[in-house]
Amino acid sequence: MSNQVSLKASRRSAIGRNAVKKVKAAQAVPAILYGSGIEPQPLQVERRAIDTLLSHAVGENILVNLEIEDGGKSGSRLALINEVQHHPVSRSVLHVDFHAVSLTETLVAEVVIEPVGEANGVKNFGGLLEQSLRSIEVECLPKDLPELIRVDVSDLNLGDALHVSGLPALPGVKYVADAEVTVFLVSEPKVADETAGAAAEGGPTEPEVLREKKTEEGSGDAKDGGKE
Repeated sequence: MSNQVSLKASRRSAIGRNAVKKVKAAQAVPAILYGSGIEPQPLQVERRAIDTLLSHAVGENILVNLEIEDGGKSGSRLALINEVQHHPVSRSVLHVDFHAVSLTETLVAEVVIEPVGEANGVKNFGGLLEQSLRSIEVECLPKDLPELIRVDVSDLNLGDALHVSGLPALPGVKYVADAEVTVFLVSEPKVADETAGAAAEGGPTEPEVLREKKTEEGSGDAKDGGKE
């Protein structure tokens, strides 16, 4: 389940490029809070605080209790970090989107799927573990939202597949996907087959080329001899 953490934020009265520059100069990160039934609220959070929070997160779903200061008044709002924008080079946080949620209302969120262990078909038979589904939507209350979904793949042998129906049952969590969708597959080793196939194709090719050359040379000599 997602660990609920507290994060201080303050309301931004000004928006736009110049306002964002001032926020960054104050060692803060621009953010926005939105959700059903509320007006979007421009916010800013301390850069060090959001960096620390993200660096200690296990998965992408982080439930935050936003403590918002607004003109001397303060209030709190439960929110899910919905999107984090990073600088393409330095990877520093540029902007954060918070989605307001209610403890009593179900939400739908994307959760990362992570394999645990080494598949038997990979370890002992040289197979390849293929992951067809990297994340999956789940429906649950905020308190039941998993940070990520860990799946034990150690019992998978060559040719075995694990489908959505085989994902671990989590209390209060419903997977929003077809039960027959493949998540993991242990495929047969391909390197040996490709090498053998290349050798088989290359074997008869060279003798055929040589025979054609000999035939062409022989027929050419015969023609020259006839002309002389």
